[in-house]
Amino acid sequence: LQLVESGGGLVQPGGSLRLSCVASGFNLKYYAIAWFRQAPGKEREGVSCVDLSNGNTYYADSVKGRFTISRDNAENTVSLQMNSLKPEDTAVYYCAAQMVLAATSLFGPGSDREYGYWGRGTQVTVSS
Repeated sequence: LQLVESGGGLVQPGGSLRLSCVASGFNLKYYAIAWFRQAPGKEREGVSCVDLSNGNTYYADSVKGRFTISRDNAENTVSLQMNSLKPEDTAVYYCAAQMVLAATSLFGPGSDREYGYWGRGTQVTVSS
């Protein structure tokens, strides 16, 4: 079971990036995929989540209206489209997976403890 993130990079404020999370060894219809991020000196925080068993999506207030999580046509891929990026979005972004039925909370404070599978992360830097 493996998750691999890609798509990070350096972008100017107001710009866009699309992160991808490719999952192998999973039957994704039973899983939730979440994106978390961690900036230097800060705690890891949830950015967005999609429950692939029913299509429900969740977003942190700080990214609502700017970020969109989706499952790509390549069915083992979940993407995070990030628009109107701000310097405070700078962080390492991780995707994580957990079986929906095994989780108490898919998103929100402390939900990262629910996720058993993690990628290695991709760096996003927003700077002029």
